[in-house]
Amino acid sequence: MEFPWESSSCCSIWSIQSLLLPLLLPAVPSLLPVYPRYYLFALVVNLSRDAYEIRVLLERAEAAGKRGKSPENRPRADGGIQRLRLQLQLQLRLLLQVLRDNPPLLLDLLRNACDLVIPLEKLGLCRSSPGFVGLCGLTSSVLSILTILHPWLKLKP
Repeated sequence: MEFPWESSSCCSIWSIQSLLLPLLLPAVPSLLPVYPRYYLFALVVNLSRDAYEIRVLLERAEAAGKRGKSPENRPRADGGIQRLRLQLQLQLRLLLQVLRDNPPLLLDLLRNACDLVIPLEKLGLCRSSPGFVGLCGLTSSVLSILTILHPWLKLKP
């Protein structure tokens, strides 16, 4: 009985691989720093898409809120700092409401934010413990599995 790896064609392929592999390996480590840069770029593009979606939804929610309220019913603050604080508080509430009403957007935003830690750590732009990087990777994986299990949670373009 002859095993597949004992055939002459298989041995010649193995010998070619064993001869070429050491010649190709020195070139591969020089390419390794490039991959986290591309991954980081892709994540920044995804996060900018999420930010655009949030901005559009916030504008829609503000327009709908302005139609429902008259100017005299809005709360007023006398001081400039208090007015700014009130505006910030209202914007934060509106943001939380928009994210609560759009679970796919929230899920995609969280997943991309968790994934962002990995290339930043790999490129040395952000220092964090391996446990934190692992936790972010695990969280991102669980959120990705959630989108596979429940397809309605996948963000649609």
